[in-house]
Amino acid sequence: LFPLEKCEAYDVMLRQSLVPDGQPLAIKCSLEKGWKSGDYNLTWYKVGNQTAVPRDKLSRIHQQKNLIWFLPAMVEDSGDYECVIRNLTSYRKMCTKVTVFKRIDGLCLNEKFAVEEVIFTLSSAKVVCPHLDSFRNGKNIQPVHWYKDCQLLEGKRFAFSNSDLIIFNVTVHDQGNYTCETTYIYNGKQYNISRDISLTVEVSPPKKPPEISYPRNNSIEVELGSQVTVDCNTTGADGYEVFWTGNGVYIDVFYMSRIFASPYQEETSYDGRPIHCVKLIISEVNSEDYEQPFVCQASNAFGQVASYIILKHRVPDTRRWLTGGLVSLLILTLITSIIYKIFKIDLVLWYRNSVCAFASKEDGKIYDAYVLYAKSNGGRSFYRLETFVRRILPDVLEHQCGYNLFILGRDDLPGEAVVSVADETLKQSRRLMIVLGSETSSCCLLEDTSEQQLAMYNALIRDGIQVILLEMDEIQDYTSMPESIKYIKQKHGAIQWKGDFSEKSCSANTRFWKNVRYQMPSRKKVSYSEVYLLPLTLSNSAEKGS
Repeated sequence: LFPLEKCEAYDVMLRQSLVPDGQPLAIKCSLEKGWKSGDYNLTWYKVGNQTAVPRDKLSRIHQQKNLIWFLPAMVEDSGDYECVIRNLTSYRKMCTKVTVFKRIDGLCLNEKFAVEEVIFTLSSAKVVCPHLDSFRNGKNIQPVHWYKDCQLLEGKRFAFSNSDLIIFNVTVHDQGNYTCETTYIYNGKQYNISRDISLTVEVSPPKKPPEISYPRNNSIEVELGSQVTVDCNTTGADGYEVFWTGNGVYIDVFYMSRIFASPYQEETSYDGRPIHCVKLIISEVNSEDYEQPFVCQASNAFGQVASYIILKHRVPDTRRWLTGGLVSLLILTLITSIIYKIFKIDLVLWYRNSVCAFASKEDGKIYDAYVLYAKSNGGRSFYRLETFVRRILPDVLEHQCGYNLFILGRDDLPGEAVVSVADETLKQSRRLMIVLGSETSSCCLLEDTSEQQLAMYNALIRDGIQVILLEMDEIQDYTSMPESIKYIKQKHGAIQWKGDFSEKSCSANTRFWKNVRYQMPSRKKVSYSEVYLLPLTLSNSAEKGS
């Protein structure tokens, strides 16, 4: 017996073997060429174990000729193994490391134990399924299936030769994790075999002349006396073979004159070719620089290319100014529209006070608004409505704003016929103002009254008077209201009173009163006698009629 050692100072170190738990493994001990089986004695050992690996083919771990078989390999089999070769004159030892790992549940491959392989971006490349030679012979050849990132490989770009994978038109996108799977039958039992490969794709530079992406035989507009920098971007050229010429003269990289070139900057493209950038710098453009080509030239072992750029006088950009003017006009219009939408009421009221008061035409009418509301003698809501109509409304619109209102019961004479007064007064009114209290009071009391019917007739049919609808309280449901009220609500909307009877709420400059004034006509100055002329005329007409 020969003493065994750890895998150190061996004659030959075999490659490490990686195998998942439960799969077969065969490791070959290499022999020198020319040795015949009877000239030597080969024995396998596990390092640290004096007993040789058995040669019984029924044993899970056994030796056949110069191979050691694991059928299958278990996690406890991990470790160093050596084969000892003796003949009459020499003695050699070879060592290998076996790693048996468990598959992680839910993972189709284990990157940690993957075999690393490298291919290049050529027309085609071969990926080898490792450690399969011993499992594929004339009597036991099973198909091999290939996967990339756990997806079965299919398509015209992939072919299969024996156990190897052939990839056509290799690109960097083919890099990734691959798995090859097959089966092996031994003594009537089938074993699954899988190998994980971590494939790296390195770029092989194509053998062709360089390319210039800029300049492209184009021109640029520059101003006289300005500084100009132009990049020459090349792909595939040798570093020192990229340069600028002007007027057929080489432009120096290091000589800092008025026109010079900067040293090149290098990167690598996706296909492995070098990318260079050399800048043409003109510190101050002179008149002689115009209309002459500045040429960038690039070359490599496969050819030479050139591309130029020409400087031209800058032409005034009328399109830019026109576009800027239109955009500014559009922004100004938008801002004006927003301001008008927000301050429309205030602007209209200001315009009326400053312009219309002096330019208004006489229309022959006396009253600015005829006030129509539900009348009753009981209930808190009716008292609140009566207070608003009789006190708040006149105080703001008449005393503060100078409007002239007609309120039936206040401005008519006792004993006059309501229908006659209402009819004549509505003809002399510019607006019809309807004041609604609560839902119950308004729907019950603004029904079937002769005043209401006549007012609606004048507003909607005969005279077409503009209607102003005021709500003392928020009215959610108009279904029980008269059809005429519902029509006015739908067409003109309503202004809701949200204040109380305090001094602040009774100011003409609050939002509510501004909305009311906005819907009122332009304010006109009338004499005191005109205000009370209509009731006297109506009285005389009534006496004549009687």
